[in-house]
Amino acid sequence: MHRRVLLFLLFTSIGVAAVREEMVPMRDGVRLATNIIVPEGPGPWPVILTRTPYGKDGAIAAVDGREQVYTDAGYARVVQDCRGRFKSEGKYRAFVDDMEDGYDTVEWIAKQPWSNGKVGMVGTSAMGITTNLAAMAGPPHLLAAFVALAHGSSYRYSSYPGGLFLQNLGEEWLRRQGVPPADVPRPIIRDYDETAAKLDIRNYYSKMTVPFYNVGGWYDIFLEGNIDNFVALQAQGAGNARGHEKLQMGAFGHRPLMGDLKYPSDAADHGESQKMRWFDYWLKGVDNGITKEPAVRYYVMGDTLDKSAPGNEWRTAASWPPASTATSYYFGDNHSLTVATPKTKNDKDSYAYDPKNPVPSVGGNNLMMDVGPMDQRTVSGRPDVLKFETQPLTDPVEVVGRLTAKLYVSTDAEDTDFMVKLVDVYPNGYEALVHDEGLRLRYVNGFDKPTHIEKGKIYPIQVDLWSTALVFNKGHKIAVHVTSSNSPRFEKHSNTWAPVKSYDDAVVAHNAVYHDARHPSQIVLPVTKVYHMQATQTSGN
Repeated sequence: MHRRVLLFLLFTSIGVAAVREEMVPMRDGVRLATNIIVPEGPGPWPVILTRTPYGKDGAIAAVDGREQVYTDAGYARVVQDCRGRFKSEGKYRAFVDDMEDGYDTVEWIAKQPWSNGKVGMVGTSAMGITTNLAAMAGPPHLLAAFVALAHGSSYRYSSYPGGLFLQNLGEEWLRRQGVPPADVPRPIIRDYDETAAKLDIRNYYSKMTVPFYNVGGWYDIFLEGNIDNFVALQAQGAGNARGHEKLQMGAFGHRPLMGDLKYPSDAADHGESQKMRWFDYWLKGVDNGITKEPAVRYYVMGDTLDKSAPGNEWRTAASWPPASTATSYYFGDNHSLTVATPKTKNDKDSYAYDPKNPVPSVGGNNLMMDVGPMDQRTVSGRPDVLKFETQPLTDPVEVVGRLTAKLYVSTDAEDTDFMVKLVDVYPNGYEALVHDEGLRLRYVNGFDKPTHIEKGKIYPIQVDLWSTALVFNKGHKIAVHVTSSNSPRFEKHSNTWAPVKSYDDAVVAHNAVYHDARHPSQIVLPVTKVYHMQATQTSGN
């Protein structure tokens, strides 16, 4: 590759270090603006890289900054504007070019005289995603990564989870990056296709050799991305990565949590104390014991209004998820939720979903909206929301791991959505949202196999509610809410097969959830405590 590098000497004071800006050429000749900060004294040094769409000279400092921390620890620090952003050349296409650009940047760094060829990457949120993408490309000189609040598949985690367009993230975030929303019919529908597969980390796990330290939050918009990456890399990772992956999950979100529940301050640990230890081990060979520590550290949330309640503490484990018993809570008569299987023959609950009057979003795992375990009572009393709940628990029930709703549903529309919420109901009536996700009915046979729905036919569907670690305290109720909208978190469905030019052309869908002996709708919870049998048996009385 022809290397004509335009040098800019900025000598901006950062402690005793100075910033040098270079325009680093990519394989297609596009040059990316790159800040280089090296420690005092003779090199070469190991290097820690961050690639950002938010501006290497400013916004990066709010998340992964404190550059002097790296140089004081004996690392060269490199921060780069992504293609098409700020001082970098080219056209910005969010995350589309970051595999190749990440690879080229790592390998360029390895050849520089101030680099000893050992490169690590660090990033939170968008910078964590660019780190994942670079590792997916397999640059030989990338030896370690520390990623927080990030995913490895835009389609599955940040664009179309459950096949639904995550509108607030997908459009509002891009708008703030200078990319206006497309003026197209609604809803925006996209099947999982070859393009999505090219940016899906699942297709690269077996080739990835980089040891990752993943940090996530139970109310983060990308929470399952960090968990899934850890689990897959721990199982499939090769070379240095095998057996050395780390995962830390805390009680926090992409933004500060809102609502009446306040977790202890240590619940929001983002793993900052581990970051430099991780790089010291992998880039410097410092035997600091970090690889000998438990692979998983996770925060178990609990009742925040009862100081004597179990939970609200950190735990460790050798792998994820911890051992648990998959316990089904079935939808029953009179909106009950019980471990007893249904006995009735023809039981269902129905509601009308009108796209012109969607259920508003209230808290949850969001980015540019209210975040956290907010009270659902402002929306749960609507006629288009079905509520099922246990009796007050006589013993605490601890749930740690993946949550799954298995429903039997029908509609009189061409297509529709089903939204499911897991809710922790406090004795004072507060309905704390644990997590919510949905499924577009056309994807009942797979996200790459859209299916025309037969009106009135009963379909079994499975809604992935991602993961949590929570103790439902004594006296609380476990609840499940089912509806067909959650706006603007998810784009509202028009209930038509094809998008409509205006929601004036949308139709009302009459949807049903069945819960009888032949159609046992249920939520499956990973219960981890030995007393769970007593608690679950009692909850159904």
